[in-house]
Amino acid sequence: MPLARSPLAPESFPVLPAIPGVRVAGQAVGIKKTGAPDLFLAAIDPGATVAGVFTRSLCASAPVEWCRRALHRGSVRVVVANSGNSNAFTGRAGEITVERTVQAATGLFGCDPDEVFIASTGVIGEPMAPDAIGGKLDAVAPNLSPDAWSQAAEAIRTTDTFPKAATRKARIGGFEVTINGIAKGSGMIAPDMATMLAFVFTDAAIGQAALQAMLADAADRSFNAITVDGDTSTSDTLLLVATGKAGNDPVRDHRDPELQDFRRALDDLMIDLAHQVVRDGEGAQKFVTIRVTGAESNRAARRVGLAIANSPLVKTAIAGEDANWGRIVMAVGKAGEKADRDRLSISIGGVEITRDGQRVPDYDEAPVAAHMKGREIDIAVDLGVGTGEGTVWTCDLTHGYISINADYRS
Repeated sequence: MPLARSPLAPESFPVLPAIPGVRVAGQAVGIKKTGAPDLFLAAIDPGATVAGVFTRSLCASAPVEWCRRALHRGSVRVVVANSGNSNAFTGRAGEITVERTVQAATGLFGCDPDEVFIASTGVIGEPMAPDAIGGKLDAVAPNLSPDAWSQAAEAIRTTDTFPKAATRKARIGGFEVTINGIAKGSGMIAPDMATMLAFVFTDAAIGQAALQAMLADAADRSFNAITVDGDTSTSDTLLLVATGKAGNDPVRDHRDPELQDFRRALDDLMIDLAHQVVRDGEGAQKFVTIRVTGAESNRAARRVGLAIANSPLVKTAIAGEDANWGRIVMAVGKAGEKADRDRLSISIGGVEITRDGQRVPDYDEAPVAAHMKGREIDIAVDLGVGTGEGTVWTCDLTHGYISINADYRS
């Protein structure tokens, strides 16, 4: 039975313009038992550059291992992604499936093997037939289109209740460039270099080294700053493809001032996609922003924010609309980063609750309790030890999360 659409979902799928040099498709090929769309294919014109970041899981999937090796060349012609089976923890059988998929793609599009990028998401540990994906590419290829973004986003969903996409415009050297992105993710979300699956395409002309540097920075500010349940996927894959069709002179240094507007737009798009993943957190009813200031460093602020965001006690209190700020104190204390207990300040919904390590004398819980009943929850913490700051995003933890994951393979 399809899951009910998240109450935090956007009203509609955005209109994504065509990206010159990119055609996409998404359709059902029988990988999912439900018959839902499960295969995404992107064909890219020659001359495109590619950047990628991947899970740091020591149980990374066969597709992730393939992409890591392929990335050395820095060019791309084909992206293939399936949902319904992660092809992870499948040993040599998983490697053979990837090899056969790459072989099919190179034959179909006339490219080299290391210009083919593979991603898979779904159940872990279930071997796939060698031609389960590659044998279906010739049936999907005729449907490739510059405009099939909605179908593409649908094809990479697992427990997602809505397809995720975003688009932005930017300028490089007087030329307008477009950036489109699609993503999937709902559970097993505590990204470590990327989110479960995300594919971003632009018509800008950018060298591979510059593209890689900007993608890593943007991932750190977006996907690496979200969590649903504290679990890092074996399949985390984020790719950025630049076709070079916009007309700008190729930019090869990520520090070039001409990339300032592109970097802004890329960051904004990826934060948008990351927020959509959190808003579709399994069973989520509330979107939570946690801002940490006064930390020893920005990295320390991130770690404290994630300790709060990943705490089951904090997340269930938010689900129960309980203004139990003591659980935030607990999470700060266990984070392993410097915090001055006697200078710690906490606010919820803009209402100051603690100051200098204790509850403010005139604290009134009524406005905080009212804030907790909303869909958007804001928590602010100042650690009182430095100038580091950071923001992370999460969702509440409801019984829906348990139900979805208890029935995941049924």
